[in-house]
Amino acid sequence: MAALIDGKAVSASVRAEIAREAAILRDKGMIPKLAVILVGDDPASAVYVRNKHKACIEVGIEPLQITLPAETPEDELLSLIDKLNSDTSVNGILVQLPLPKHISAQKVIDRIAPDKDVDAFTHDSVGRIVEGRYGFLPCTPAGIMKLLEYYNVTISGKNCVVIGRSNIVGKPMALLLLNASGTVTVCHSKTVDLPSVTRRADILVAAVGIPRFVKSDMVKPGAVVIDVGINRLPDGKLCGDVDFDAVSEIASMITPVPGGVGPMTITMLMQNTITAAKRAIER
Repeated sequence: MAALIDGKAVSASVRAEIAREAAILRDKGMIPKLAVILVGDDPASAVYVRNKHKACIEVGIEPLQITLPAETPEDELLSLIDKLNSDTSVNGILVQLPLPKHISAQKVIDRIAPDKDVDAFTHDSVGRIVEGRYGFLPCTPAGIMKLLEYYNVTISGKNCVVIGRSNIVGKPMALLLLNASGTVTVCHSKTVDLPSVTRRADILVAAVGIPRFVKSDMVKPGAVVIDVGINRLPDGKLCGDVDFDAVSEIASMITPVPGGVGPMTITMLMQNTITAAKRAIER
């Protein structure tokens, strides 16, 4: 039976350290501040923003929540970001996705100053990740790396397979594993004979958004399985992209859903905000 990778416990440990760092910054006269922009009234986005607000309060970061109507013109949103870029009291800027269809998400993201891009989504941040010269780490992949580090999982020299190639998780996850000297394969909907590829993985990361997609016959015995998916079933229960019960009998370690990767994502956002505040003091 696989050992559980407890994201809640690791998140609590990391947040305690973040809170200590925030207190030190405050003693130096720096109040870390994170601006979160929500455009429209998407229910899921509103929940995510509330959770980020709550996390800020918990660790000693000042939250600045800005909510705009769905019909807000793109130029108005860009002007707001320009204002926040020039506001020295703001250390991090995050625009909650998705945005209304009339607004270009990439144009908006790339308007954020690189030194305030705590989501690590701008072209500048992505380029630094490719080069291994990190500015900020993308939150979900960084959270996964923190989990692997906490549980002493060796990455160097291991076969790592990432299922999913999104810009938010799949691609940056592959790059972080590669930068840690893993041998990385990225799989997607066009991958031929997917199970034959995933069965070679010592570390398997599932980020496809399909409930219980990864079955036990897709997993190498003894593999470390990281489940990024959060899917709501018709009965209202949450499940991941991995068939947890079956795969637990095969893997050596596995993240549960909920309580695995999820708690780490916002925690790493808090860490990026503290990093931004530290750099602001040094400038």
